[in-house]
Amino acid sequence: MENHEWKRTRINYMGLLGIVSLISYTIAVLFSPLDYPGYNWMSQAVSDLSAVNSPSLQKWQKLSALYGVCGLVSIMMVCVYIRGKINKTIRHGIYAFALMNWISSVGYTLFPLSESGYAGTFNDIMHVYVVTVLIVVLSIASLVLIMIGGYSNKKYTSLAVWATTALTFMFAGAVGAGAVPHAYFGIVERCSVFSAVVFNAVLGIYLYLGFWHESDKKG
Repeated sequence: MENHEWKRTRINYMGLLGIVSLISYTIAVLFSPLDYPGYNWMSQAVSDLSAVNSPSLQKWQKLSALYGVCGLVSIMMVCVYIRGKINKTIRHGIYAFALMNWISSVGYTLFPLSESGYAGTFNDIMHVYVVTVLIVVLSIASLVLIMIGGYSNKKYTSLAVWATTALTFMFAGAVGAGAVPHAYFGIVERCSVFSAVVFNAVLGIYLYLGFWHESDKKG
């Protein structure tokens, strides 16, 4: 389909929900601490705000209400739209990224932290060592695939650059968590958590733009 023939459809508009998801998450991260006396964003994780015994739990749930559902709808519409379009490597990367989003949404809902920090309960073990590990592995795999597929096709170089940026921030957060003093743990942790949410919004924007309006069945 030539660019001048392309018309934006309803499914393209669904990509804007990725931006709504990012905005909802950002608002929750910024304003939930108002209901958490003594919360230090520089040293504490974002997940402390939604822990079972967290005083900010209710505010977090309200402010982040659009984060999960809008993010999932956006990424699933991306998966639907790219079927038969763009190269196979990028498609598989996006599918893996969608699976990561589902595991994040369902896993963290089923296994929230029992309290701020790490108390060693079954929920905490599942939250940190199962759900988080799966999310990290899938995030890395999906972004690497998108980078490989994107850099091999000049048309999608910009998407590969976004994936590279997201992966860089993920690694910065992961490495920094063990390297920086505890007083700055919250800063590097936010590099990781926001990288995935921002990249989901980026994919939503690409959906809104119709992935440059053309099909690319090569690869």
